[in-house]
Amino acid sequence: MSEVDWLSHLLQIVTVTGRLEVRCAYGAPWRVAWSEAAANEIPYHIIVKGRAIMEDPETRTARELVSGDIVLLPHGAAHVLHDGSGQTPSRTRQHRGTAGWMLSENDSQGEQLDLLCGRFVIAPPHDRLIRNYMPANLVTRAMNGHEGDGTASASNQLASLVGLMRMESAGDRAGGRAVLNALSSALFTLVLRAASEGDRAPEGLLALAGHPRLAPAIAAMFADPARSWKLPDLADLCSMSRATFMRHFQDRLGCSALDLLTDLRMSLAANELKKPTISTEAVAETVGYQSVSAFRRVFTERMGMTPGDWRRQAHAGWAHAD
Repeated sequence: MSEVDWLSHLLQIVTVTGRLEVRCAYGAPWRVAWSEAAANEIPYHIIVKGRAIMEDPETRTARELVSGDIVLLPHGAAHVLHDGSGQTPSRTRQHRGTAGWMLSENDSQGEQLDLLCGRFVIAPPHDRLIRNYMPANLVTRAMNGHEGDGTASASNQLASLVGLMRMESAGDRAGGRAVLNALSSALFTLVLRAASEGDRAPEGLLALAGHPRLAPAIAAMFADPARSWKLPDLADLCSMSRATFMRHFQDRLGCSALDLLTDLRMSLAANELKKPTISTEAVAETVGYQSVSAFRRVFTERMGMTPGDWRRQAHAGWAHAD
């Protein structure tokens, strides 16, 4: 099994869709503020050209972003992007394209910025799985490789994808909205791939998946979460002692392997419970529980509601959507 297969398994459990919302074409000085995102939304920004300072008002931290940088905010924190000059930003004007996104422009002649902004939407209740195991900010670089043909690198693939998004957002062609939304969804996967393949993978699940010795355990748990995994089994996959495996896992994720396994099982269970013809007992067995009472207890602890309440809420949501 490929060690990066965990990402395909994750995205089979968690449905993530994306949409481009705003294209910003600014000259300095400029400033844009975003409020805190909804629980099941992850904002993203792509610096196509130019540079930007990203500030987190709560932590009072700032980071410079340059051309090619892609930032995801899995925790949905409020944030501000600006040109860094400290000058009063120029007035902007907006108009909506037929593809559903907004073009925001100003008339300033300062350093130019081309910025694509959108968000990923996570089907509930999986926002909890993503936010618990992803860093607050995730920055990767889309850049064309200069060694060999460069086609294999995730950053090169990101550069190609961003190029397609830029072309679609610059045009006004049939199917533009559908293409941009599909490209946005692919962007989520490629950013996670690039981050986990990087020399310095961020904290959380990406750090685990990018850790050569721990990756086999991650791949195994994601491939078959219903299996009755024990810590010695997972440690053996990584050629580690049980104590060493537990220490490495805890250091990088902040929780145990069995905590992650339980969260995976509950997310799978939430998907199964949406099916009207499958009983709670059958769902419990499907995700690896022999006792339905134990399953109900763990589901309620992790999801904040009973399996029956989640099933009713999911069906009520569909009825309302219809």
